[in-house]
Amino acid sequence: MRTWVGVMMVTTAVAVMTLGCSQQSGTAVVIEDKVYTVTPASVTVKAGIVTGEVTEMKVTERVEKGSGRLVSPAKLTGMLKLKNSSKDQAVRLVGGKIQYIDAQGQPIKLEATRTEPTIKFATYGSERLDPGQDATQSVDVDFPAEALKAKKLKEIRFELAYIPSPYKEETINFTVVIGGQ
Repeated sequence: MRTWVGVMMVTTAVAVMTLGCSQQSGTAVVIEDKVYTVTPASVTVKAGIVTGEVTEMKVTERVEKGSGRLVSPAKLTGMLKLKNSSKDQAVRLVGGKIQYIDAQGQPIKLEATRTEPTIKFATYGSERLDPGQDATQSVDVDFPAEALKAKKLKEIRFELAYIPSPYKEETINFTVVIGGQ
């Protein structure tokens, strides 16, 4: 009898622990991406001797499904491909700054808690473009909530900073003799 009571106590304890661990303490919050298309999604750009293309542009914010509560503010993402179109100058890419311009031609300010949208060419080698070379950089920057309102955003301005420098290729010939000839 004692054995049977002991087995029942252990079984009851295991059942309580199993049921206690399997219960959830509330419903799970579902987060979804709200994607805004940018038209056109691809744009050709030119800044002096640097040409390129911005592709795959979209604006995404994360919201709580059901309540619509904002979880993560809007971000502009895309790909930036730049090419040095010069024949005799190398380019060192310093960085870029993005501005969002409204219908009156004025910049749309970001909320105070957000950072100004900049692009840094940080990976080694991608900041220097010799003639004809290109580099691809991902874009992932803050986007102002105000610009999501209907007919508020007119254009996106990308200011590119680069340093051109002369690029020359020269040939040097010299006479040699191989031992004993």
